[in-house]
Amino acid sequence: MKNISPDQARRYVASLQLPERMVSRGEEGTGAVELNFEEIKNQAAVVGSDIVSFVKGVTPDRREDIVNCSLLAQLAAKRQVSDPARIYDWYNTYFDVLMNIGWSVQDRGFATYSEASENFQAHEAIMKVAASLLGPTATTLAVIRATLDALKSMSADSPWITIFNRESQSAQTARFQVTLAEQGEEDLFLVSLMAFGLEAKAKLTQVLFFKFKSSEASLKHYSGKVTINTHVLTNVRDLIKNKIAAHAAGYILTLPDLN
Repeated sequence: MKNISPDQARRYVASLQLPERMVSRGEEGTGAVELNFEEIKNQAAVVGSDIVSFVKGVTPDRREDIVNCSLLAQLAAKRQVSDPARIYDWYNTYFDVLMNIGWSVQDRGFATYSEASENFQAHEAIMKVAASLLGPTATTLAVIRATLDALKSMSADSPWITIFNRESQSAQTARFQVTLAEQGEEDLFLVSLMAFGLEAKAKLTQVLFFKFKSSEASLKHYSGKVTINTHVLTNVRDLIKNKIAAHAAGYILTLPDLN
């Protein structure tokens, strides 16, 4: 883990430059977001290009921290790397931001996803990567699957899909993240982070659920277990929240409670 002090993290967050406030569909880019997180429930949210799931037991404050950290990292990466084709330059900034606010991100290399069949779908690849990271029988896999199923059941013009598609895909490239937070023993805060980059020969639509020919699209992925320095994160919580306040409503939507 990068050894970051609370003072260093505060200075870092204060220095970050973010894009201009987004205004679309009226004034959705302004105002606070009501997240309504509950510790006793499995819940999920779309945060820009990140699909974030929470296992019951994670406190509302920590759920909000994960959402806000993800958005801060995405916005900073978007400001620094505006060309959507530069997927992995974008991810370098994204990971750098997380590491400077108390996240540990090990070995940031991306592996090529290989599929034995002729076709693949991104949501199926997500589940295979998640099974490899968490274990094929992990109960947390069910939370990720329930989150993806909730998104799959939505119409293409639903606000959740609209936000995710807007932030994840552009022409022939896409990048998206899947994050799972769970509560460990002795107050340990556990996060599993998966990041994906997709490059295709044709224009991309409905990235998560579109069927790609393996010969016409390349999917790369990063997956890792993350630990978070909660002392650092607690000290920058309000600063991060204030930093992203003008953007949050245009990027964050909680999903209906998961079954």
